[in-house]
Amino acid sequence: MNRTFWLKKAFKFVFFAALFVAVAGFATQNLWNWLVPSLFHGPFISFGQTLGLLLLSRILFGGFGRGRGTWAQKRRQWQQHIAKEVETLSPDEREKFRQQMQNRCAQWGRRAGATAPMSN
Repeated sequence: MNRTFWLKKAFKFVFFAALFVAVAGFATQNLWNWLVPSLFHGPFISFGQTLGLLLLSRILFGGFGRGRGTWAQKRRQWQQHIAKEVETLSPDEREKFRQQMQNRCAQWGRRAGATAPMSN
């Protein structure tokens, strides 16, 4: 593959990335300026403020590529990780861990005195 092929590919990527940012920015700006001032008596925002808002929401809620996957996938991975960690414990350590988890988690959804035993 030659150099012009990669330059064309890079140019296309930059062009479509800029186009996507511009379309997303204008769509967000128009939705904000249409809804927020009339519903919440908020201010109108400029295109630059819209891009800042999109960047802030990406930082706060989306991250930057780390931790891909759905919440259920992450939960399954966490459960598998904990299961592997518990398998390496001796029987006494495992029982101590179960007791600690029951004491910590008893307040979540159950009465403090009614703890269900944990299963493997």
